[in-house]
Amino acid sequence: MRRGGARAVAKILAVDVGGSGLKVALIDRRGRMLTERRRVRTPHPSPPRVVLRALGELVGPLPLDASVIGVSVGFPGVVRDGRVITAPNLGSDDWKGFDLSRALGRLWRKPVRVINDADMQGLGAARGRGIEMVITLGTGFGTALLVDGRLAPHLELSHHPFRKGETYDQQLGDVARRKVGNRKWNRRVKRAIDTLRRLVNFDAIYVGGGNARRLDAGLAADVHVVANDCGMKGGAGLWR
Repeated sequence: MRRGGARAVAKILAVDVGGSGLKVALIDRRGRMLTERRRVRTPHPSPPRVVLRALGELVGPLPLDASVIGVSVGFPGVVRDGRVITAPNLGSDDWKGFDLSRALGRLWRKPVRVINDADMQGLGAARGRGIEMVITLGTGFGTALLVDGRLAPHLELSHHPFRKGETYDQQLGDVARRKVGNRKWNRRVKRAIDTLRRLVNFDAIYVGGGNARRLDAGLAADVHVVANDCGMKGGAGLWR
């Protein structure tokens, strides 16, 4: 309790692990930012011990007092029960089977919940009506699917065949964008959205990630570009 009987605001530490950047911030239960977002480049190579050390240093200045009820982590790969199954954009086989939830719980002495980063973005972007999809455009290509605001089992399309014998990651990731240029990359993204529209018949699709800002005009009415901090805000959804 604070002086005067006022309750301390319950806080959540939101963590976004990306192939190019690590981001952290404190948010409230509604996903509102309580601190400035802190960011550093993801160290490479990126085995677990190196990433954990970088996260520890990044979070260090934030007050992890008793008002912080838990930690939400968005991770760029497939995660089951806090344990990493795949981490294709972190360049280290040491991630396979790594219990990230347990390791971060020991580091910060808080309960930790870990999900795919696109799923966490979905919790921050979705409006909770009908079938909604999220794609993230960054180092790689991420996807999430929600029905009436609830996450469906994780939809991992990044290494699924897309076109010309290449995967979504190979055609739409940042390496591909730099190679072919923004104009051609934009055409590929729009083609991918059309493919996904036919696949899941979504009511709306939200596009996030660091490269979402590189999309040009002319998107369909059901396509919405969202702010890059949606993933951080989505961390609140893991504690409702």
